[in-house]
Amino acid sequence: MSKNSWLENDSDDDIDPISSLLSELSDDDFESDFFFQGLEGRRRKAAVILTVIWGGTIVLHLVSWGYWLVCSLTALLGIQALRILLAQPLKTPEPLKDDDQANFPYVSLLVAAKNEEAVISNLVRRLCNLDYPKTRYEVWVIDDHSTDGTPLLLEQLTKEYDQLKVLRRSADAGGGKSGALNQVLPLSKGAIVGVFDADAQVSKDLLRCVLPLFNQPQVGAVQVRKAIANAQLNFWTKGQMAEMAFDTYIQQQRIAVGGIGELRGNGQFVRRSALQHCGGWNEQTITDDLDLTLRLHLDKWDIGFLDFPAVQEEGVTSALALWHQRNRWGEGGYQRYLDYWRLIVSNRMGTSKTLDLFSWMIIQYLLPAAALPDGLMAIARHRLPLLSPLTALGLTITFIGMFTGVRRTQGNSPLSVSKVFLNLWQTLRGTFYMLHWMLVIAGITVRLSVRPKRLKWVKTVHQGTEEAGEESFEF
Repeated sequence: MSKNSWLENDSDDDIDPISSLLSELSDDDFESDFFFQGLEGRRRKAAVILTVIWGGTIVLHLVSWGYWLVCSLTALLGIQALRILLAQPLKTPEPLKDDDQANFPYVSLLVAAKNEEAVISNLVRRLCNLDYPKTRYEVWVIDDHSTDGTPLLLEQLTKEYDQLKVLRRSADAGGGKSGALNQVLPLSKGAIVGVFDADAQVSKDLLRCVLPLFNQPQVGAVQVRKAIANAQLNFWTKGQMAEMAFDTYIQQQRIAVGGIGELRGNGQFVRRSALQHCGGWNEQTITDDLDLTLRLHLDKWDIGFLDFPAVQEEGVTSALALWHQRNRWGEGGYQRYLDYWRLIVSNRMGTSKTLDLFSWMIIQYLLPAAALPDGLMAIARHRLPLLSPLTALGLTITFIGMFTGVRRTQGNSPLSVSKVFLNLWQTLRGTFYMLHWMLVIAGITVRLSVRPKRLKWVKTVHQGTEEAGEESFEF
């Protein structure tokens, strides 16, 4: 059999599709006519979790064995952290060669765009000029009722590129980005579906590099590394550059130990059969990528990761914009635990992935949520915060992962003493920058418990940047 045969996954024939299981959940936390959990159900569960986290933290301060329990949990998580830090990343397969074009899969590239006149032309031209047979892929842009010059630009571009197709949504079309993608999915025909944000900058060989990862039949999706195109602009964009490097390292290491790979929205590729088996994109969430990540794993699929070439995107340029964006990301990530907790605790994903998910949930979500009561109790009792061992572990993972990730994103460039010190400075700055996550999650945990979230299209305003070319690591 050809190495580029694009096999389908048959391993899930003996389990129920995740979409059917979700539709069968009928308690009052779920809407009777929809797959996914209602907003009021999320609020009740978030309130219970907040009560448990705050109450449990206070109790641990009051009992004599509380500190030792925290130390024991830190030791267990430390073992998992060592497994991740010491793992060898999976080898990336070779790009597609011209002599095997008969086996190239048909690919559909989707872009949901709303008021993107500053960047949409640049992306469409890049996507329509990829180093891939023009008859083997299509580009769909969903114009979600743009009120700027986006429709006119797309109309002009359709006359220039035969593989470009445009779907215009009406003003009353719902579902945000997920709704736009679900609406165009039946019109597209690719075996592999790629999704990009309007500000994406892609290299010509992207498809040739990413598609070989789908030769593994259990791979349902692949995330391409994200990089910041305007990284050198200010402190916030430099911090996002280091954050994306850290994400690269963690993604590769978690996948290497049999853990969970995650989708990041921009530069994500999904096998059509996997997407359909999961029920498409969830229109009841504010982060379609994180929601789809969990449903794919619950449906017995794996998610791969491609480090080179990267998909570049604009980083937000102010503290306020970062705060709004990270709040949306954090809230969407938190929502998926509330929505799918029964399927998670049932170990449907398998022991390795379930343990990996719980480990990161504790460090990424529960620890920041417990910071406030832990700090107040520490002040009242004149002692160090009880959760200091867990905090130290989280900071250690961040520092090591960010330093190694920054180095990895530089490719095979020679390593010098000056570059080591430069990478060290970027890591220190990036670790300090990442402390904003503590405030974001602490606020989200409280907010979700006291008021419902109104679902709406939330997008980052893109201004357009100069072509970034190779990634730079100057400061």
